Amino acid sequence: MAKILFVMTGARHLTLADGTEHPTGFWAEEFAAPHQAFTAAGHEVIVATPGGVVPTVDQASLAPEVNGGQAGADAMAAALRSAAELRNPITLEGIDPARYAAVFYPGGHGPMEDLASDADSARLLTDAMDAGMPVGLVCHGLAALLATERPDGTSPFTGYRITGFTKAEETLTGLADRSEWLLEDRLVALGVRFSAGEPWAPNVVVDRNVHTGQNPASSAALAAELLKTLG
Repeated sequence: MAKILFVMTGARHLTLADGTEHPTGFWAEEFAAPHQAFTAAGHEVIVATPGGVVPTVDQASLAPEVNGGQAGADAMAAALRSAAELRNPITLEGIDPARYAAVFYPGGHGPMEDLASDADSARLLTDAMDAGMPVGLVCHGLAALLATERPDGTSPFTGYRITGFTKAEETLTGLADRSEWLLEDRLVALGVRFSAGEPWAPNVVVDRNVHTGQNPASSAALAAELLKTLG
Protein backbone atom coordinates (compact mmCIF):
# COMPACT_ATOMS: atom_id res chain seq x y z
CA MET A 1 0.00 0.00 0.00
CA ALA A 2 1.29 3.45 -0.97
CA LYS A 3 0.20 6.80 0.43
CA ILE A 4 -1.11 9.32 -2.08
CA LEU A 5 -1.39 12.94 -1.00
CA PHE A 6 -4.44 14.82 -2.25
CA VAL A 7 -3.78 18.57 -2.04
CA MET A 8 -7.14 20.32 -2.06
CA THR A 9 -8.45 23.85 -2.00
CA GLY A 10 -9.66 25.36 1.24
CA ALA A 11 -11.50 28.15 -0.59
CA ARG A 12 -15.27 28.47 -0.52
CA HIS A 13 -15.51 31.11 -3.25
CA LEU A 14 -13.74 32.57 -6.28
CA THR A 15 -13.31 36.33 -6.31
CA LEU A 16 -14.45 37.63 -9.69
CA ALA A 17 -13.11 40.65 -11.56
CA ASP A 18 -15.78 42.95 -10.12
CA GLY A 19 -14.99 41.84 -6.57
CA THR A 20 -18.04 39.64 -6.10
CA GLU A 21 -17.64 36.18 -4.61
CA HIS A 22 -18.73 33.21 -6.72
CA PRO A 23 -19.48 30.17 -4.51
CA THR A 24 -17.20 27.26 -5.31
CA GLY A 25 -14.80 24.78 -3.69
CA PHE A 26 -13.59 21.45 -5.09
CA TRP A 27 -15.39 19.60 -7.90
CA ALA A 28 -16.89 16.37 -6.60
CA GLU A 29 -16.01 14.05 -9.48
CA GLU A 30 -12.39 15.23 -9.51
CA PHE A 31 -12.00 13.98 -5.96
CA ALA A 32 -14.36 11.02 -5.99
CA ALA A 33 -13.25 9.22 -9.17
CA PRO A 34 -9.51 9.25 -8.36
CA HIS A 35 -10.17 8.50 -4.68
CA GLN A 36 -12.20 5.44 -5.65
CA ALA A 37 -9.56 4.28 -8.14
CA PHE A 38 -6.64 4.67 -5.75
CA THR A 39 -8.33 3.10 -2.74
CA ALA A 40 -9.69 0.22 -4.85
CA ALA A 41 -6.08 -0.45 -5.87
CA GLY A 42 -5.11 -0.69 -2.21
CA HIS A 43 -3.56 2.73 -1.75
CA GLU A 44 -4.19 5.13 1.11
CA VAL A 45 -5.37 8.67 0.40
CA ILE A 46 -4.35 11.53 2.68
CA VAL A 47 -6.06 14.92 2.17
CA ALA A 48 -4.18 18.16 2.87
CA THR A 49 -5.49 21.73 2.65
CA PRO A 50 -4.12 25.17 3.51
CA GLY A 51 -4.48 25.50 7.25
CA GLY A 52 -6.02 22.04 7.49
CA VAL A 53 -9.52 23.40 6.82
CA VAL A 54 -12.20 20.92 5.77
CA PRO A 55 -12.60 21.34 2.01
CA THR A 56 -15.90 22.61 0.64
CA VAL A 57 -17.55 20.84 -2.27
CA ASP A 58 -18.87 23.01 -5.08
CA GLN A 59 -22.61 22.39 -4.87
CA ALA A 60 -22.89 22.67 -8.64
CA SER A 61 -20.83 19.48 -8.92
CA LEU A 62 -23.52 17.55 -7.05
CA ALA A 63 -26.33 18.50 -9.44
CA PRO A 64 -28.10 15.76 -11.44
CA GLU A 65 -27.30 17.45 -14.75
CA VAL A 66 -23.54 17.01 -14.28
CA ASN A 67 -23.82 13.49 -12.87
CA GLY A 68 -25.92 11.79 -15.54
CA GLY A 69 -29.17 12.15 -13.63
CA GLN A 70 -30.46 11.91 -10.07
CA ALA A 71 -29.10 8.41 -9.47
CA GLY A 72 -25.63 9.60 -10.42
CA ALA A 73 -25.96 12.65 -8.21
CA ASP A 74 -27.02 10.48 -5.28
CA ALA A 75 -24.07 8.16 -5.88
CA MET A 76 -21.66 11.11 -6.00
CA ALA A 77 -22.98 12.52 -2.75
CA ALA A 78 -22.70 9.08 -1.14
CA ALA A 79 -19.10 8.76 -2.35
CA LEU A 80 -18.19 12.03 -0.64
CA ARG A 81 -19.96 11.02 2.57
CA SER A 82 -18.03 7.76 2.68
CA ALA A 83 -14.64 9.45 2.26
CA ALA A 84 -13.59 10.12 5.85
CA GLU A 85 -10.37 11.73 4.59
CA LEU A 86 -12.37 14.77 3.49
CA ARG A 87 -13.47 15.44 7.04
CA ASN A 88 -10.02 14.99 8.58
CA PRO A 89 -7.52 16.85 6.41
CA ILE A 90 -3.97 17.53 7.53
CA THR A 91 -2.40 20.95 7.20
CA LEU A 92 -0.52 21.63 3.98
CA GLU A 93 2.19 23.57 5.76
CA GLY A 94 5.40 21.64 6.40
CA ILE A 95 4.47 18.43 4.57
CA ASP A 96 7.39 16.19 3.61
CA PRO A 97 6.58 14.84 0.12
CA ALA A 98 9.05 11.99 0.64
CA ARG A 99 6.42 10.31 2.83
CA TYR A 100 4.14 9.84 -0.20
CA ALA A 101 4.30 7.88 -3.43
CA ALA A 102 2.43 10.51 -5.46
CA VAL A 103 0.80 13.93 -5.18
CA PHE A 104 -2.63 14.63 -6.68
CA TYR A 105 -4.51 17.92 -7.10
CA PRO A 106 -8.29 17.84 -7.70
CA GLY A 107 -9.85 20.91 -9.25
CA GLY A 108 -12.92 23.06 -8.99
CA HIS A 109 -12.56 26.83 -9.15
CA GLY A 110 -11.31 26.90 -5.54
CA PRO A 111 -7.62 26.39 -6.41
CA MET A 112 -7.70 29.64 -8.40
CA GLU A 113 -8.50 31.43 -5.15
CA ASP A 114 -5.87 29.90 -2.85
CA LEU A 115 -3.50 27.30 -4.33
CA ALA A 116 -2.57 29.56 -7.26
CA SER A 117 -0.55 31.67 -4.81
CA ASP A 118 0.14 29.23 -1.97
CA ALA A 119 3.84 29.04 -1.08
CA ASP A 120 3.52 25.74 0.80
CA SER A 121 1.87 24.08 -2.17
CA ALA A 122 4.53 25.54 -4.45
CA ARG A 123 7.31 24.13 -2.26
CA LEU A 124 5.63 20.74 -2.19
CA LEU A 125 5.28 20.65 -5.97
CA THR A 126 8.87 21.79 -6.51
CA ASP A 127 10.21 19.15 -4.12
CA ALA A 128 8.07 16.49 -5.81
CA MET A 129 9.36 17.50 -9.23
CA ASP A 130 12.96 17.53 -8.06
CA ALA A 131 12.48 14.00 -6.71
CA GLY A 132 10.82 12.77 -9.92
CA MET A 133 7.69 11.85 -7.96
CA PRO A 134 4.47 11.14 -9.88
CA VAL A 135 2.36 14.31 -9.87
CA GLY A 136 -1.27 14.43 -10.99
CA LEU A 137 -3.44 17.51 -11.48
CA VAL A 138 -6.88 17.86 -13.03
CA CYS A 139 -8.93 20.77 -14.35
CA HIS A 140 -8.48 23.94 -12.23
CA GLY A 141 -6.17 22.03 -9.90
CA LEU A 142 -3.44 23.09 -12.32
CA ALA A 143 -3.76 26.62 -10.93
CA ALA A 144 -1.34 25.39 -8.25
CA LEU A 145 1.42 25.41 -10.87
CA LEU A 146 1.21 29.20 -11.03
CA ALA A 147 2.74 29.57 -7.56
CA THR A 148 5.86 27.60 -8.47
CA GLU A 149 9.03 29.53 -9.32
CA ARG A 150 12.71 28.68 -9.21
CA PRO A 151 15.38 31.29 -8.40
CA ASP A 152 15.95 31.83 -12.13
CA GLY A 153 12.30 32.77 -12.61
CA THR A 154 11.23 29.58 -14.34
CA SER A 155 8.78 27.00 -13.05
CA PRO A 156 9.72 23.35 -12.48
CA PHE A 157 6.92 22.65 -14.98
CA THR A 158 8.33 24.90 -17.72
CA GLY A 159 8.56 22.95 -20.97
CA TYR A 160 6.29 20.10 -19.85
CA ARG A 161 3.32 19.04 -21.97
CA ILE A 162 0.15 19.48 -19.93
CA THR A 163 -3.56 20.06 -20.22
CA GLY A 164 -6.10 21.75 -17.97
CA PHE A 165 -9.42 23.56 -18.04
CA THR A 166 -9.51 25.46 -21.31
CA LYS A 167 -10.61 28.94 -22.28
CA ALA A 168 -13.34 27.39 -24.42
CA GLU A 169 -14.68 25.46 -21.43
CA GLU A 170 -14.51 28.51 -19.17
CA THR A 171 -16.52 30.42 -21.74
CA LEU A 172 -19.15 27.69 -21.65
CA THR A 173 -19.37 27.97 -17.85
CA GLY A 174 -20.24 31.64 -18.22
CA LEU A 175 -17.32 32.73 -16.06
CA ALA A 176 -14.71 33.59 -18.70
CA ASP A 177 -15.77 37.23 -19.05
CA ARG A 178 -16.26 37.62 -15.31
CA SER A 179 -12.98 36.14 -14.06
CA GLU A 180 -9.86 38.14 -13.25
CA TRP A 181 -7.78 35.67 -15.27
CA LEU A 182 -8.10 32.46 -17.24
CA LEU A 183 -6.19 29.33 -16.33
CA GLU A 184 -5.11 28.43 -19.87
CA ASP A 185 -3.63 31.89 -20.43
CA ARG A 186 -1.67 31.82 -17.19
CA LEU A 187 -0.35 28.32 -17.81
CA VAL A 188 0.86 29.24 -21.30
CA ALA A 189 2.57 32.30 -19.84
CA LEU A 190 4.28 29.98 -17.34
CA GLY A 191 6.04 28.29 -20.22
CA VAL A 192 4.24 24.94 -20.37
CA ARG A 193 3.18 23.28 -23.61
CA PHE A 194 -0.60 23.42 -23.26
CA SER A 195 -2.77 20.85 -25.05
CA ALA A 196 -6.49 21.65 -25.37
CA GLY A 197 -8.91 18.88 -26.29
CA GLU A 198 -12.59 19.15 -27.14
CA PRO A 199 -14.70 20.86 -24.44
CA TRP A 200 -15.96 18.43 -21.77
CA ALA A 201 -14.38 15.39 -23.46
CA PRO A 202 -11.81 13.29 -21.57
CA ASN A 203 -8.25 14.43 -22.29
CA VAL A 204 -5.20 13.22 -20.37
CA VAL A 205 -1.60 14.23 -21.04
CA VAL A 206 1.36 12.42 -19.51
CA ASP A 207 4.86 13.90 -19.80
CA ARG A 208 7.48 12.09 -17.76
CA ASN A 209 6.28 12.22 -14.11
CA VAL A 210 3.57 14.84 -14.75
CA HIS A 211 0.02 13.58 -15.34
CA THR A 212 -2.71 16.12 -16.16
CA GLY A 213 -6.41 15.97 -17.01
CA GLN A 214 -8.38 18.66 -18.79
CA ASN A 215 -11.76 18.58 -17.04
CA PRO A 216 -14.02 16.56 -14.72
CA ALA A 217 -14.58 13.91 -17.40
CA SER A 218 -10.83 13.29 -17.43
CA SER A 219 -10.63 12.41 -13.72
CA ALA A 220 -11.01 8.62 -13.94
CA ALA A 221 -8.69 8.28 -16.94
CA LEU A 222 -6.10 10.45 -15.21
CA ALA A 223 -6.22 8.26 -12.10
CA ALA A 224 -5.75 5.19 -14.30
CA GLU A 225 -2.60 6.68 -15.82
CA LEU A 226 -1.21 7.50 -12.38
CA LEU A 227 -1.88 3.94 -11.26
CA LYS A 228 0.09 2.67 -14.25
CA THR A 229 3.01 4.83 -13.18
CA LEU A 230 2.77 3.64 -9.59
CA GLY A 231 2.78 0.05 -10.82
